[in-house]
Amino acid sequence: MNYFNKTVLLGCLLLVFGSLYAQEFKDGEALATAVYNRPDGDNSISIGTMVLVEKGHKPRIRQMYTFNLDLGNGNKYMMIRFKKPADISNTGLLTLDYEGDKETDQWVYLPAINKSRRISTKRRGGRFVGSDILYEDLRDRPVDMDKHRILRKEKLNNMETIVLESIPVDPENSVYDKKILWIHPETLLALRVDSYQNGSKEPVKRVLARQIEKKQGYWTVMKSIVRDLKTHHETHLQINKIKYDQNVPEDMFSLKYLEDPQREKVIIKQLSGK
Repeated sequence: MNYFNKTVLLGCLLLVFGSLYAQEFKDGEALATAVYNRPDGDNSISIGTMVLVEKGHKPRIRQMYTFNLDLGNGNKYMMIRFKKPADISNTGLLTLDYEGDKETDQWVYLPAINKSRRISTKRRGGRFVGSDILYEDLRDRPVDMDKHRILRKEKLNNMETIVLESIPVDPENSVYDKKILWIHPETLLALRVDSYQNGSKEPVKRVLARQIEKKQGYWTVMKSIVRDLKTHHETHLQINKIKYDQNVPEDMFSLKYLEDPQREKVIIKQLSGK
C-alpha cells in the first residue's frame, strides 16, 4: 500500500469535512483494502515542488513532474522528473510495480553520467535525492503484504479518523517495523502516517497532510510534509497543478524515456495547456 498517494501526505487540514463517518469497517484489512482501492484515476500528470528544510540552512527548492499510470491488477507505473534547479535538472526516477509476487523494478537516472542505475531491494531504505522520502515509500505495497489492525477512532485537527496499524507479514520485505495511519474515512486519505524502525518505541518519521482538495472528482493531497523525527529534517511537498485521466502512454514508463528527458515534452504540454 503506497500511503504516499504516489506523491504524498501530511498535517493540519485546511479543508473542513463533516464529522460523521462515511462508512464503518469490520476490521483492519477491510479498511486497508478500501484505502488501497481509493479512486485516483487511471493515470495522472502533475507539476509540483519539493522543498528540503534543515535548521541553519537555506531551504532547497526543486521543481518536478510526476507521471502515474494504473493498468489494474497491481500493475502501477510512476516516473518523477526534476526540472529545477540546474544541479538536479533532468534527474529522474522510474518505478514499475507489478501484480503478484514479482519484485518492483526501480531505476534512477543521473544526467551527470547519462546513465540509469537500478535501485536494488537492499537500497530501498536509501533516501531519494537527499529528501526524507525513502525509495520504499515510492513503491506500491499491496494490502496482503501487511497485517492490519484498527486501534481506535480519534480526532486529528478536528477531523474524525480511524487509526490503523500495519505491520509487515515478512519483516524482510520492508525497512519499517510498522506504520500507524490516521485514515479519514470519508476521503480514505491518510492524514498522518507514523513510521517505526529497528524496534523503536517512538516513530522515526511522520508524514502529515497539510491540504487536500477534490480534483476532477478525486480527493488529492495537495500539500504535505515528511518529517524525520530524529534529525528534524523536513521535506515539504506541494502539487501546483494536476490532471487526471489524460492520454499518458504506457511506453513512456521505460528506460528509453527515463534516459531521454526530451521525450516527455509533448506529454508535459497536456498539463500546461500549451
